[in-house]
Amino acid sequence: MRRSKLLSVPFWAAIVFLYLPIAVLVVMSFNSGDSAYTFEGFSLKWYGELAGDERVISGLVNTLIVAVSSTLIATVLGTLLAVGLARYTRSKLLDAVALMPAILPDLVLAIGLLLLFVTLNQTLGLHSVILAHAVFSMAFVAAVVRTRLSGADVSLEEASRDLGAGPVTTFMKVTLPQLAPGIVAGAMLAFTLSLDEFVIAFFTIGNADPTLPIVIYSMIRFGVTPEINALASILLLVSFTAVIAGQRLTKIGETRAQD
Repeated sequence: MRRSKLLSVPFWAAIVFLYLPIAVLVVMSFNSGDSAYTFEGFSLKWYGELAGDERVISGLVNTLIVAVSSTLIATVLGTLLAVGLARYTRSKLLDAVALMPAILPDLVLAIGLLLLFVTLNQTLGLHSVILAHAVFSMAFVAAVVRTRLSGADVSLEEASRDLGAGPVTTFMKVTLPQLAPGIVAGAMLAFTLSLDEFVIAFFTIGNADPTLPIVIYSMIRFGVTPEINALASILLLVSFTAVIAGQRLTKIGETRAQD
């Protein structure tokens, strides 16, 4: 018993190390004073300041456009990629290539995508950020769906084909419902990754209106303020909500599949 308690010390130390700064950030976002480091009293005024900041609102709109669009693209392509690798093409090399965008450092991937757009004489803007984020997120979606595929019942697909259903019908009516929880989880992961991604967006956006992470970067160059703490708290809430929603939807889908 004593040994188990000693083993729990590093765990709780890591939890405190990871989440205490986040908790302090959230608390300081309700600071009534102008300091980001000294709490002078409870106030919601910095959240009101955010509502009237045109840069923040514009960045938020751009971020949502990029996150939603790239998530849709990454979810469709990532799901098809996972099914293709698991069912039709068994190759460790292709598996490694498919997951490479998730393994590569963001800086390397950002520079590579920038060089690709320049080589193809493509103008930079929100569309290039959407494509870049889709490439980045697609690998994560494929990995999540691939994991779900490993637990899928292959005999149901074989029975569907034996009864005369074509590949498309089998995929839409048999394979896809089994993969639904994994697809939802992958989509939520792609959305949260795109929501706060900075490096790839910074390199591929060009002169277009910036996304919210780039706006935050431009703001903190002049120092951290309670307004930035409030903005970070909102992003934190959105990310947590997306993750929790993904987990709940995945659990519901798994329960229905078992029934």
